[in-house]
Amino acid sequence: MTATAPRLGASPIRRPFAAAALVAALVSLLFGLMLAGAGPASAHAALTGSDPQDGAVVATAPKEVTLTFSEAIAVGDGSIRVLDPSSKRADTGAEPKDLSEGSTVRYGVELHPGLPDGTYTVAWQAVSADSHPISGAFTFSIGAPSETTVALPSEEVGGGPVGVVYGIARYAAYTGFILLVGGAAFVLGCWPRGASARPMQRLVVRGWVTLTAATLVMLLLRNPYTGSGKFADAFDLDGLQAVLDTKPGAALVSRLLLLGAAALFIAVLFGTYARREDAVEKKDLTFGLAVGGGVVAAGIAATWAMSEHASTGLQAGIAMPVDVLHLLAVAAWLGGLVSLLVALYRTPDIGSGAVRRFSRVAFGSVLVLAATGIYQSWRQVGSWSALTGTRYGQWLIIKVALIAVLLAVAWFSRRWTARLTDTAAASVGAEATDTAAVAPGDAGEASGTEEAPDGVDPARAAQLARQRAVLTATKKKRIRDADPERSGLRRSVLAEAAVAVVLLAVTTVLTSTEPGRTEEAGAGAAATAPAATGPVNLSMPFDTGGQNGKGTVRIDIDPGRTGSNELHVWVDGSDGKPMDVPELKVALTLEAQEIGPLPVVPDRLAEGHWSASGVQIPMAGEWKVDVTVRTSDIDQVTIDENVKIG
Repeated sequence: MTATAPRLGASPIRRPFAAAALVAALVSLLFGLMLAGAGPASAHAALTGSDPQDGAVVATAPKEVTLTFSEAIAVGDGSIRVLDPSSKRADTGAEPKDLSEGSTVRYGVELHPGLPDGTYTVAWQAVSADSHPISGAFTFSIGAPSETTVALPSEEVGGGPVGVVYGIARYAAYTGFILLVGGAAFVLGCWPRGASARPMQRLVVRGWVTLTAATLVMLLLRNPYTGSGKFADAFDLDGLQAVLDTKPGAALVSRLLLLGAAALFIAVLFGTYARREDAVEKKDLTFGLAVGGGVVAAGIAATWAMSEHASTGLQAGIAMPVDVLHLLAVAAWLGGLVSLLVALYRTPDIGSGAVRRFSRVAFGSVLVLAATGIYQSWRQVGSWSALTGTRYGQWLIIKVALIAVLLAVAWFSRRWTARLTDTAAASVGAEATDTAAVAPGDAGEASGTEEAPDGVDPARAAQLARQRAVLTATKKKRIRDADPERSGLRRSVLAEAAVAVVLLAVTTVLTSTEPGRTEEAGAGAAATAPAATGPVNLSMPFDTGGQNGKGTVRIDIDPGRTGSNELHVWVDGSDGKPMDVPELKVALTLEAQEIGPLPVVPDRLAEGHWSASGVQIPMAGEWKVDVTVRTSDIDQVTIDENVKIG
């Protein structure tokens, strides 16, 4: 192939730095944009109901407060706090009780007896089964609403500076995993001679260092990330012990242990394996490294699968191994792509055979990604409406679009790969041989194996040798860069790497976004949740103004939701004994929707006790219950109270 001079402009020596700078700038820009607008990590478990309901007004103090969630959560002391109007604890302070039944996840805390009337605040904080912290608060009132002095944190759990640093560590962990696993797989499976290339060694080692450092940061920050939000608590030994007892903490520790095994793998790959010359011995060592490295890589990938989305929800037993395959395929494709980019820009002797082998590996990885990605999308999204109507679905659409762009660019890379030859590499070797033949003394000086001729200053001879070495390297690079096929491949691979950086960032965002299936289920459950899980209870004092005109009306509405209900009314005199009255009427009004008053005429069952069956409540909302009590021909009063039903 005829060599042509490189175009004027940027020096070929500076192009690798320009490529690295472009990728680094893209990474920084994407992380900056996402972290600048990022709040706390999106909740993956949702509060779907409570008893009492948010905003409810109950007649008497409940014995306990219960919260219902869309999926399993981890709770501890103080996870559910009930605060009275003066901000004092109204619950007993015990660890929440697990009241879950079947697929219903419910926790509750007991309240002190004899709580006074007023507005109470329920503040809760937990960790969802996929490792993400969640929190929230709501209020209910006993008797009637009142002023409250409760001051809740303005920042949600998982937010603030700790949340930002933890988020950066998550991005770094995925990046390190891809560079470590993808780089090692590229060397072992596509370009064995690359084991002795310093740029490839640095790439894999940097991947290991990045993943290890990110894992340590996440382990130390796990306690403040899910709790106080203070960096100082990162070194709280009790908090660290509590983290180690959780599934995410155990996964992070397991990852660190596996990274120790990965360090041994790297040492053998770039040490013994790189120096091995015998073909049979090298083949046996390749097989051993492939098996051992594959086990370690799968184990590291499993630390994500066992502690995040795949470990909870639908078909977790299938989803976890599928997630491991998905992560390994991502690493083989994207990590190999970065390795190829480094090899094309920083090493002079990567041949067409290595590029074609990676092309086959990339094609296989794409097939695995397609199969596992379709399953994961079905599992996490669940419906077409969730694909466009939830944040997870929208990010997934962006990810699929980026994969399509990446495949389009990869198609051009495959075309360049098909045209690639080793002519430039042969020209480089020939010129190096010619240089050595013409000036063996210079070559000896460059290598430092021969002494300077008599009468020549050794320092000057060494300087000349260095200059000749730089000149030779520049000539080699110029010949390599003049190969149009290799230059075209470098440009297309650089474009692939740029798209891959964006794709990696979007994928990491997906791991911290509530799945569409969960979001829709939580929204649906919240929309249909009853105002209370038991009957609505009201207690209203009355005074008709006449003789024996004082007493209390007690009302039960069961089950206290839309549809058919049973209503019971008890009338007690001022002495607390059942009291018969000549007339008792009840009416229900939903003023917000201008519904009612809907009259209810209860039947007398016994002294001081009336009942009505089939009372229809057509719509959920805050209903006003009017009770008219007549104690004589002229003494009558109408009392009312608002209550949430539905």
